[in-house]
Amino acid sequence: MELRTVLVVGTGLIGTSAALALRKRGVRVLLADRDQGAVRLARELGAGEEWQAGEEPAEQVDLAVIAVPPAHVATELLELQRIGAARFYTDVASVKVEPLDRAAQLGCDLASYVASHPLAGREKSGPGAARADLFLGRPWALCPTEESGAEARAAVLRLIELCGANAVEVSAHDHDRAVAVVSHAPHVAASAVAARLADAPDVALGLAGQGVRDVTRIAGSDPGLWLGILSGNAAPVAEVLEAVAADLAEAAGALRALAEGDGTVTGEITQLLKRGVAGHGRIPGKHGGPASSYAVVQVVIGDRPGQLARLFQVCDEVGVNVEDVRLEHAPGLPLGIAELSVQPDAVPTIIDALRERGWQVP
Repeated sequence: MELRTVLVVGTGLIGTSAALALRKRGVRVLLADRDQGAVRLARELGAGEEWQAGEEPAEQVDLAVIAVPPAHVATELLELQRIGAARFYTDVASVKVEPLDRAAQLGCDLASYVASHPLAGREKSGPGAARADLFLGRPWALCPTEESGAEARAAVLRLIELCGANAVEVSAHDHDRAVAVVSHAPHVAASAVAARLADAPDVALGLAGQGVRDVTRIAGSDPGLWLGILSGNAAPVAEVLEAVAADLAEAAGALRALAEGDGTVTGEITQLLKRGVAGHGRIPGKHGGPASSYAVVQVVIGDRPGQLARLFQVCDEVGVNVEDVRLEHAPGLPLGIAELSVQPDAVPTIIDALRERGWQVP
């Protein structure tokens, strides 16, 4: 099915990113948002042309993408269907059961609606953080119901394809339980760790390394946005957090006993650490395939424009693919460490090439 015109309602990070991706594929995009500043910025970024919400459309678009908080999806769907804005409808909220139940209660046409959710995002929000490539290679959940029509499903699948994502069909119930484990509960856990830093002494913050930055990165997201997400998926998230809390309580008890001289409790701590390693190893790797074991090459890099480009150029010259890269800055110094993840057999090649060109490889 071809999508020639798409209406995006909600010009935040996800809505604007979808609009930018569609524009790159030649789709005409209409934008609507109650926040006039947000829709204006999205338009200036090239995401599409403005459409006044609530107005009768001059012509029916092929698909309406509802990119609003979960609690408002159903009412937005009802209003769009009332004015006949689109042939088909989807939403991109990170909760699926609550919007679907509410849409049924309001009497929405569920035949023309297929709920969906792209598993992509950033710790930043708003149209200014949007990227056309945000969804490339990312899973995009598709949650049709028994009422969903075949053409509506095809339209949403085409949307996913145009945005460069990978469609994963799953029930709304299974979706919400899954994201509780891989997204929603981890966000709360990261926030709990980050909250300890609010009153931490300056000496502790001065010693902060990459580890605490990795663990707390997502805690910098908009609290209001996340309150809406967590409220819509409260029970599944609570179950995961209760399990995490039980593990942490057990670890804390074992550590307290260890501090008091009981050396028999180290096995309990070790077991939790081992389970963590096993769980981390199950996270899908590149392109959604099995996780791969890469070797890490550390390179001292100056904090100056063009340094990363020079580093990648060396990799290109010797034919070494960088699977991942991470930067760690040295506090108080104009340099840092670039950690390049590469295939293990490529390590000697890249190290020799870097040293020959004057790079410092520890």
